[in-house]
Amino acid sequence: MTIEKITMPKLGESVTEGTISTWLVKPGDQVNKYDAIAEVMTDKVNAEIPSSFTGVIKELNVSEGDTVEVGALICTIETEEAGEKKETNNLSTATAETESSSTATEDTAMKSRYSPAVMRLAQENDLDLSAITGTGKGGRITRKDVEAIIASGEKPQKQEQKQTATAEIPSPVREQTTTTEPAQVTQSDAAGKAIPVTGVRKAIANNMVKAATEIPHAWMMVEVDVTDLVAYRNKVKDTFKEKEGYSLTFFSFFVKAIAQALKEFPQLNSSWAGDKIIQHDDVNISIAVAKEQELFVPVIQSADDLSVKGVAKQITNLAKKARTGKLTAADMQGGTFTVNNTGSFGSVQSMGIINYPQAAILQVESIVKRPVIINDMFAARNMVNLCLSLDHRVLDGLICGQFMARVKEILENVSESTMPVY
Repeated sequence: MTIEKITMPKLGESVTEGTISTWLVKPGDQVNKYDAIAEVMTDKVNAEIPSSFTGVIKELNVSEGDTVEVGALICTIETEEAGEKKETNNLSTATAETESSSTATEDTAMKSRYSPAVMRLAQENDLDLSAITGTGKGGRITRKDVEAIIASGEKPQKQEQKQTATAEIPSPVREQTTTTEPAQVTQSDAAGKAIPVTGVRKAIANNMVKAATEIPHAWMMVEVDVTDLVAYRNKVKDTFKEKEGYSLTFFSFFVKAIAQALKEFPQLNSSWAGDKIIQHDDVNISIAVAKEQELFVPVIQSADDLSVKGVAKQITNLAKKARTGKLTAADMQGGTFTVNNTGSFGSVQSMGIINYPQAAILQVESIVKRPVIINDMFAARNMVNLCLSLDHRVLDGLICGQFMARVKEILENVSESTMPVY
């Protein structure tokens, strides 16, 4: 027998650590190569860690909730060496029956060990997990099993809730929650509640602290008259939705304009790398997508090469994948500049923290109609604030001011000829 090590994998560009949210195995479990053994969360993606070997889990070296660096040991597994065979011929019948009974019990337990991702998808899509046949170890229901059910459109519905509170949750799930999950809310000695910082919130917190403490932030804002853009988009949005099947949002035009300006001002499309600045060839726009308490930052690849329609389609697809838990590590990789649609919440001014290691983040605020003086006369215009946070190690006010002026110019002159949808 050989003891092999399984380490924390690299789950995306610039990802240096991950948090073990749920162990899917325990010491003594037999696993096959590529079986999921744990769920891990980073500031960019939630994923399952596959086993690199076939064998028996020997030791779990980190606990649920622990954050470890990429490459760090997370567990060990005992594998059977080539040519070596297990001694099974001399097992007694009684022993065989005991092992069979034990295996059946473990399989039953595995079937009811639902991961957080599986539970979330089931709740969001009103699925009865007891009616789904799992393909994982011991019949365990995996995230892929649930996603396949959702994609097929054949959704077994939850059984009617019974009157008692204890009947609302299957007993195996309730037992697991009681014995293995830490309390999410505890009463502190002082007034109020103490909420443990775990999972996605912990990953976001760590990344934000790193960005805020390492990057010398500077800020600027420009005011943009998007009256013509509003009129153009409103004119074509209904026809577009009917033809394409998804919405033509204002955000699509903003992303397109910013991508165009980044191509003209590549200094903004850069990253700090210690003793050098990396100026990226591709304009890959990271966009923030929120889902309940989780925040994801998927990437629109080569946004400068896309039409407004192409950008709109990418935004729709990435947002849908985030809502259904289908974002992959590949969806999160390669971002060179972040655009945040804070205006969707009604915000009119905000200062974002830079998405490390990028050099800048631009906040698109809410479009507000208000009186503006034009040729010494008041006119009702659609106005929007664009707020830029910049890494002062990489960028200075002059180049950023020129970049923002160019974005403003593009947006204030949007028309069918200057920015066609198709």
